[in-house]
Amino acid sequence: MRDLPPLPLPQYAVVRIGCSPEVPAEIAAELRQIGVPAGLIGYEYRPLTEAAVLGGLDESGLVAFGTSGLFGHIAIDVASRRIVHMPTTASSTVNHVNRDLGAFHRCVAAAIARFPFYEEGEDDRFDEAADDLRELLANLDHTALAHNGLWETLCDDVAMGDYANWAD
Repeated sequence: MRDLPPLPLPQYAVVRIGCSPEVPAEIAAELRQIGVPAGLIGYEYRPLTEAAVLGGLDESGLVAFGTSGLFGHIAIDVASRRIVHMPTTASSTVNHVNRDLGAFHRCVAAAIARFPFYEEGEDDRFDEAADDLRELLANLDHTALAHNGLWETLCDDVAMGDYANWAD
């Protein structure tokens, strides 16, 4: 097998995405003004090229602006402005991510700045690295570590060592 070059370290950046016509004007304005993070680490979060309404046009709808994993979406809850994760497009379950888009930006930037989470050969530090990340995220948004949320799942993955061989 051919040796591949190490993956580049992720870097925090902001991108501007379009919005489908169904996106409520105030959400579209916020997305245009603030933008969205250009990515996180791996496929934990990737921006869409255009935000779109999921779950209908009523006030309980969601505006998806990113993907997470193979089938999930990251979205703004229209009524509360919370950032949520939908495991699949057809899912009726949403999991909390952040209290608002600004907090999402801060948490993404902080997670990327903290990456890599451990140094080579530090297998015994996985839990410590995850605890450090949890503390960092909780200080930025006290709601970030909600049960089954994006950030709790990321921290659990860090604790299991899922990011240990990132640059190998």
